[in-house]
Amino acid sequence: MRKTISFLIVALVTVFSVEAQDKMDHKNSVKTIALEQTSGEFTQKQITVSEGTYVFDIANNGVGHDVGFVLVKKGQDLSKPENHIQTAYVTKPVKTGTSQTSKPTKLTKGEYIYFCPLNPTSTDNILTVK
Repeated sequence: MRKTISFLIVALVTVFSVEAQDKMDHKNSVKTIALEQTSGEFTQKQITVSEGTYVFDIANNGVGHDVGFVLVKKGQDLSKPENHIQTAYVTKPVKTGTSQTSKPTKLTKGEYIYFCPLNPTSTDNILTVK
């Protein structure tokens, strides 16, 4: 009986340890894409990354008013909010001289367009995921 109880305790501890490690590994696998906005444009026009989960860090460098961030899969209508990848939105407007981040966003292979309707920036900015 004691051996059975001991075995069950060891098994439970092992399961919880593996689950905790998986959560830590997932958290560590989130990468950051830093983008800077100046008046009317992003300073980075094209970015290439590998598939994975990313947080967007958007900096407002002297725009003079709040900015934001929109990411859309290439080929979709940019003007329709339902096509926006909403997890990529910054969590609050980015004031001049500050930066804000998005929620973690899973990116799969393909091309994406990024822009800011508040700045406003070009819709020629391409994020390529390989």
